Amino acid sequence: MSDQASEIPRPEDATERPEPAGQAEPSERPRTSGPAVSAASVKGPLPESHGAAPEPQQVPIGTRPGGHRSPPNPRQYGKPQASVWSRLRPVGPTTIRSSTLCSALATAILSALLLGDGLGSNLLIVALPTALAAFFAARAAGRRLRPWTAVWAVGGLALLVVPALRDAGWPTFLAVVSAVALGSLALHSSRGWPGVLLGSLCLFSSVTDGVGWGARGVRERMADSRGWLGAVLRTTAVAVVLLIVFGALFASADAAFADVLGNLVPDVSVGEGLWRSLLFVVGLVGALAAAYTAAAPVHWDAITVRPGRARGRLEWALPLMVLNLLFTAFLAVQLTVLLGGYDKVMAETDLSYSPYARQGFWQLLWATLLTLLVIALALRRAPRGRGSDRTLVRSVLGALCLLTLVVVASALRRMDLYVEAYGLTRLRISVAAVELWLGVVFVLIMIAGVRGARLLPRAVAASAAVAVLAFGLISPDGLIAEQNVQRYRDDHSIDIDYLQGLSADAVPALDTLPEPLRSCALMEIERSLRASDTPWYATSWSEARARDILGERGSGDLARVCQASRTGGGRDGDRGGDEGDPYDPYDPY
Repeated sequence: MSDQASEIPRPEDATERPEPAGQAEPSERPRTSGPAVSAASVKGPLPESHGAAPEPQQVPIGTRPGGHRSPPNPRQYGKPQASVWSRLRPVGPTTIRSSTLCSALATAILSALLLGDGLGSNLLIVALPTALAAFFAARAAGRRLRPWTAVWAVGGLALLVVPALRDAGWPTFLAVVSAVALGSLALHSSRGWPGVLLGSLCLFSSVTDGVGWGARGVRERMADSRGWLGAVLRTTAVAVVLLIVFGALFASADAAFADVLGNLVPDVSVGEGLWRSLLFVVGLVGALAAAYTAAAPVHWDAITVRPGRARGRLEWALPLMVLNLLFTAFLAVQLTVLLGGYDKVMAETDLSYSPYARQGFWQLLWATLLTLLVIALALRRAPRGRGSDRTLVRSVLGALCLLTLVVVASALRRMDLYVEAYGLTRLRISVAAVELWLGVVFVLIMIAGVRGARLLPRAVAASAAVAVLAFGLISPDGLIAEQNVQRYRDDHSIDIDYLQGLSADAVPALDTLPEPLRSCALMEIERSLRASDTPWYATSWSEARARDILGERGSGDLARVCQASRTGGGRDGDRGGDEGDPYDPYDPY
């Protein structure tokens, strides 16, 4: 086709199509009054104007004879269909602000310097610039601080107090995971069940976008203000060199100053360079992901769960009523047992006192969990539409929740009896805490049935966070040690081998045991504390308190005292008691 072809008007029913890449805009197309291109720009001889065959008329692609237009090809023209992810996060953030970049860089530096020595108050120190980066990004995007966002943010920071107070690793792990989940909820601001469940888990969906967002911001600043950025980098490098040189000279000149400097500055050796670099990258990526989520949150609440097909009243209510009758019959027997009928029950079942309590707890825990599933499925199939239907649903499910609360109380009573017989362990206190939280969930469900379920998802999430925070603050290892020491004073057995595996949280209670039990119980804990030389920011309050206690009581002689008692046949690690109070091998934790 010749470059001199004039533009042919399109039919009236033809729509505008996007220009292929590399062609001129419609306003730049050649007019019919002149050639499209100059003769000098065309290679080879131009065609003769006289005697040449007329050029065929141009017809828009996709237009059939008769004025009818063929359907467009979605692979070639038109805008692509919007994906699910583009609907959940429709708008990207604007250019990253300098305050956000500086906060993310501060998070990365603090992560590399502080997190390599352990967990303590350093987690809270690192979390503060991360929260600032998210705050600056949200403010730049025009987001306002809402009450529930403040609740999630404050709750997440409060959970990071647990590693600063407790030495035990398992409540610390629960607190850190819950803090990340609450931080993700604060960034997404979700309300419904899909939003609360996915919003607490999907902070990592912004990792790639956050890194790209930060990289674009750095490139723009390098291109627009190369002199300013270079001055900042040079100034920082000179300051670091001066601190290192003169700090090393002063430390070698005075031992007291060297000790102070060693406590304040992390000990970064060459062998730890790779580990510190990894922590720097993790801190930077995490802060950028949090800031990107705050600027462009994912609208998880846009995911809707369709309600199930409603059933008839009789078809829906009859199975649940039968289940309520079964719960009532079981609880009637439990009421008899709780009022003192254990002798009759044990005689009929050939079970001793403690196995009866142990056997029933796990079944009741599973019954509580399955009841939550039954309620969720029943709500999807519940009859709805009329006021009498809502009254029926509230009555039947409310009765089931109330009966389940009694089951929770019965399970906790069984665990109390079991702990009274065999002592408290980590597994027993953990499952008892879970059962207690499930009881709180059923109370919230009952309140939602009366006041409405709009706040139920966030209330359940908040109750879980409060439960994890309370579990860490009560010091589970300390509580275990106190309960076992009290049982020993009441002439029960004590398992020294188990108590040796507790953390420094248990030292104050174990320190009250008589010798040689005290030395045998504290020997392993003291050895672990002596082997670790962590700085102040990675040392918990319980660990510092344990060091003080063991230092005052001559902890270096613990192993010698315990070994001497074993050699002399003393009562060091025996479990005491009589034959009717044996050690329970069922729970090794």
